Order: sequence, then structure tokens, then C-alpha cells
Amino acid sequence: MAKRICILEDDESIREVIELILGEEAYEVLAFASVGEFIHSDRKKNTDLFLLDVMLPDGNGIDICGMLKSAKETCNIPVLMMSANVSPSQIQNCCQADGFVAKPFDISDLLGKVSQTLHN
Repeated sequence: MAKRICILEDDESIREVIELILGEEAYEVLAFASVGEFIHSDRKKNTDLFLLDVMLPDGNGIDICGMLKSAKETCNIPVLMMSANVSPSQIQNCCQADGFVAKPFDISDLLGKVSQTLHN
């Protein structure tokens, strides 16, 4: 059964590239463009990995990461954070993310981090 990955990324072109890349690797991908859409969707059930952008127009991924890590239903699901403006150490100080992907990202680096995080 394909691993399910939820993406929260407001930039449409980046979101589409990530969807395409992960889809080609046989992952099931659910993509969200806003915090509101993400929070109110029940499609994110049975997720194996969350991939969250830090800066979003209606909130931020750090708060979402904290919410996911503090909720009983999602606390054990790995979270990868993405940002062009925040360092991995800043992410570690703010939330309990399982990893970090710097933007702009290298495709093989993104796939490697996703695979490694899913298999840990």
C-alpha cells in the first residue's frame, strides 16, 4: 500500500512540483494550499508523513507542526518542515519536527529525506 504524504504549501508551482515528484515515486499525495484548508480537511487521516511549509498566508507551519505533535492522533506521525528563510536549528527550537528541507530544494535531497523519514 502506498505511503500517504500530506503537503501544506501555499506556492502553487512548488506544490505541484512536489506532488509530481512524490507521485512518480508511488506515494499517495494530498496537497493543501492554506492552513485553513489543511485544518478543516478530513482527508489527512491515515497520513504517513506531513510536509509543511513554514511561511503561509493564513498561518505558519511551525504552529501546525506543534498542533500535530501535541495531538494524540498525529503525535507519532513524522513532520518535515520546508523553508527558504528559516534554519534547521530555528525549526528545532520552535517545534518537534522530524526533519528540515531547505528551499530551493534539490529533488534527490527531498526524496532522500522523505524516504529516510518514512523508514525511521
